[in-house]
Amino acid sequence: MKSNPVKKALREGKPQVGTWLSLGSVVAARFLARSGMPWLTVDMEHTQTDIQTAALMFGVIADAGCVPLVRISTGRHDLIKSVLDCGAMGIVAPMVMDAAEARSIVEATQYPPRGTRSVGGGLHALNYGATAEEYYRRADDEILVVIQTEHIAAVEVADETYAVPGIDAVFVGPNDLAASMRAPDGTPPSKEQMEAALTRIREAAARQGIASGLHVFSIEDGHRRLAEGWRFVAVNSELKFMLQGAAEVARAFHDQPQTGDVAKY
Repeated sequence: MKSNPVKKALREGKPQVGTWLSLGSVVAARFLARSGMPWLTVDMEHTQTDIQTAALMFGVIADAGCVPLVRISTGRHDLIKSVLDCGAMGIVAPMVMDAAEARSIVEATQYPPRGTRSVGGGLHALNYGATAEEYYRRADDEILVVIQTEHIAAVEVADETYAVPGIDAVFVGPNDLAASMRAPDGTPPSKEQMEAALTRIREAAARQGIASGLHVFSIEDGHRRLAEGWRFVAVNSELKFMLQGAAEVARAFHDQPQTGDVAKY
C-alpha cells in the first residue's frame, strides 16, 4: 500500500506547497497532478463540485503520483466518510471552532477502535494501490487531517484545539479570518492586526507539534511565509492561475485595464 508522502513530510517539518482546485474539472486536475506539486486540494466548500466529480478528480490525481486532498463543506461525519471512501487521501475541514469539533473530525477519519469511521467503499484502496484489507489496516496512519482556523474566536482556544491527537496541520483561510475581525461598523482589521492573529496561530501550532499553513497569492508571499515557519502553503488556485495568465495577455496586446478579481483563491 502506498504511503502518504505529504503527511510524512509535514511530520518531518518539511514544507509542502500545492494549490486549490475550484473548477471541478477532471481534465485540469489530471494536468496539474503532473505539474510537480505534491498535493492538490479539491474544493467542495465554495464550488459546484459534486461527489461524483470529486471522486474522478481524486483518481486522476492519485494515478499521477500526487496526493488528492479535499476541502469539505463542513466537518460532518457523513461528508468525511463519503470523500474518504471515494479516494481522498486527506481532508481539510473548514471553520473548526474548538477542541470538541476537532476531536469529532479526527474520529470520523479513523476506523474503530481509534475512531468511528464506517467500513466500506472501494475507491479508497484503489487510489492507494492496495487491497481492501491492507487499506483498512493502514488507513488510519495515512489519512492527512487538516483543520481550518478561520475565526478569531477559534484563535483564542487554538492551543487546546491543536492539541487534539490525530491533527496533522492547521490551515488558515485569510478571508474568513479577516471577516471575523471586522469592527461593528464593518471596518476590516488592519494589516498589523491580521499579522498578529496569524502569528498566534502559527506559534500555537508549533507549540502543539503540528504544521501550520495558509493560502497566499504569489510565489513571493509563499517564500516569505515559509521563511516565517509556515509549512503547508497553498498558492492561488487553478482558476486564479488561468485568470491571471489571460489578463496578462490581454493587457499586453489590448491595453485592457485591470478589472475586479472574480476568484478569491
